[in-house]
Amino acid sequence: MVRVVAIGECMVEIARPEGAPPRLGFAGDTYNTAWYLRRCLPDGDAVDYLTALGDDPVSEEMLGAMRAAGIGTGHVRRIPGRVPGLYMIHTERGERSFTYWRETSAARCLADDPAALAAALEGAGWVYVSGITMAILSPEARARLLAALGAARAAGACIAFDPNLRPRLWEDAGTLRRVVTETAGLAALVLPSFDDEAAAFGDADPGATAARYAAAGAEVVVVKTGGGPVVTLDRGGRGTVGCEAVAPVDTTGAGDSFNAGLLAALIGGAGLEAAVRAGHAVAAQVVRQPGALVPVTV
Repeated sequence: MVRVVAIGECMVEIARPEGAPPRLGFAGDTYNTAWYLRRCLPDGDAVDYLTALGDDPVSEEMLGAMRAAGIGTGHVRRIPGRVPGLYMIHTERGERSFTYWRETSAARCLADDPAALAAALEGAGWVYVSGITMAILSPEARARLLAALGAARAAGACIAFDPNLRPRLWEDAGTLRRVVTETAGLAALVLPSFDDEAAAFGDADPGATAARYAAAGAEVVVVKTGGGPVVTLDRGGRGTVGCEAVAPVDTTGAGDSFNAGLLAALIGGAGLEAAVRAGHAVAAQVVRQPGALVPVTV
């Protein structure tokens, strides 16, 4: 049995698909990956979510949705007086933009208790975290989470990290680059998206992104290119995996579901190229449907 712990923020999602009425749901980058991991992994493996929620009715409903999805909630902290964050998706020609309301999100408190962090990560085979997770935390909370990730790695866990760069969430560009690089240095697997990386770090091409994260200490780097060929770098060297092009209906959740399919394949013993193709197979189903969390066949 493998236990995966995903860390981050689940939010209230209001989606407005083109030509359709608004829909209400729950989603968020690391939660989306946990949700798809639960569908990609065997029943014997466990997927837990580490976050913080409020004591309001919406938080209670969100917690119920996690449990109904088969995701473990034993390490979800409840913060009196706080509420979940909320975002709205605006979709046009298959591409999406977002409006957020997350200033008082309970998830900003997810790393406030070092003992609770240590307990949540104890015995994990994999820990999945994103740059968004790090961005929403205070500097002190980031330091606590980085320390907990380092301890989990020392205890035998593999850290998977999607930088998922969102500059508006960070205090400044220098802090973004420093914290993302430090987090990647703890990771067995880093899953960047080239367009974001080029904007934040000035990378000339996906190979430069892969090399930079490897130099930071990442063991395996898989660079996504928005549906184009995926560039990989591990101890076996650099590779390129081409995947069939897909005409998207809605790209929400594409990278999150790709990460889930890839990680599940690696956990199951697949090689890196096969894992990339497994990630693409999941994401290709997701982008053909509206919304972040949609039915997939694995």
